[in-house]
Amino acid sequence: MRVGVPKEIKTHEYRVGLVPSSVRELVHHGHQVVAQSGAGFGIGCDDEVYRAAGAEIVKTSEEVFATADLVVKVKEPQAQEYGFLRGGQMLFTYLHLAADPAQAKALQESGCIAIAYETVTDARGGLPLLAPMSEVAGRMSVQAGAHCLEKEQGGVGLLLGGVPGVAVANVVILGGGIVGTNAARMAMGMEANVTVLETSLSRLYDLDLQFGAKLNTIFSTVDSIEEHVAAADLVIGAVLVPGAAAPKLVTAEMVRRMRRGSVIVDVAIDQGGCCETSRPTTHAEPTYVEEGVVHYCVTNMPGAVARTSAFALNNATLPFVCALADGGYGAAMNENPHLLAGLNVCRGAITHEAVAQALNAEYRPATEALADT
Repeated sequence: MRVGVPKEIKTHEYRVGLVPSSVRELVHHGHQVVAQSGAGFGIGCDDEVYRAAGAEIVKTSEEVFATADLVVKVKEPQAQEYGFLRGGQMLFTYLHLAADPAQAKALQESGCIAIAYETVTDARGGLPLLAPMSEVAGRMSVQAGAHCLEKEQGGVGLLLGGVPGVAVANVVILGGGIVGTNAARMAMGMEANVTVLETSLSRLYDLDLQFGAKLNTIFSTVDSIEEHVAAADLVIGAVLVPGAAAPKLVTAEMVRRMRRGSVIVDVAIDQGGCCETSRPTTHAEPTYVEEGVVHYCVTNMPGAVARTSAFALNNATLPFVCALADGGYGAAMNENPHLLAGLNVCRGAITHEAVAQALNAEYRPATEALADT
């Protein structure tokens, strides 16, 4: 099979779908790999490194899409890439369709087989291809929030850990999953006062066992969110409903009650954000101020640490890429129900129920869609 690796074109996105070691693995499996020139520059890997791994280098992304049976990316295809997709071609990448109806429509019209990293599952009910980037984003959210609290960035001018004789900052994390856990770990390491709000009692129990008295664990309700957000210096939105739009937990009224110069880092922005005042931003212009509160809502946070992120992502995605290349999408998904869960669009049909609900679109079960291909 011919596997394509285009250069990412989303603003300040430096990650790459396949690192050189992944290319070599695919070549070892007997596949051809075509990579766009410069695809790996952002992670410190030039074209010669890709050639040495066995890749063919071409100049444009259009050439990659034109000949590849399977296209492996990091971020969702951008508008200028929609026309490159074709019927029956596999696309394996982050899609986040629930917050992007225009992209969903383009994928349907193309007739491609679109498989989303963020909805692939594992035997424990986890999201193994979202997990490594959630780890990165969770850790980054605290350093981004700490930076935004600086006066020059529009913040109140607060050091997360304070100094002797001066109070530390209050960090409130909405969601105790992978993002929230990693954010809590970083914030506690910076000696802030950290509170995690979560609806799962078992998850709160696990967090309590892991971090002990250093972490405040609170059951999430409208009342508790309202109370803790109002008193927060930094709020980190870390909620996730797989495939679906993020719930709006923080209302505009709650934001108005926050102290001027406080900060919201909405990691859930890929799925629409969990704050009513959140809107997508980029690394070029990462923040804006609304109701006196600094909002950081970058949709590809891990792209800022591209080398770490790309290698971590490839560690998780490579077995699935190999399975798709070795057997084709039909055989690979029929053999692996967890990969099947990643199928979002199949030859014009929306095949993930949560995505269909979020888009108010017709849903067709993935097994039915595959049976007709």
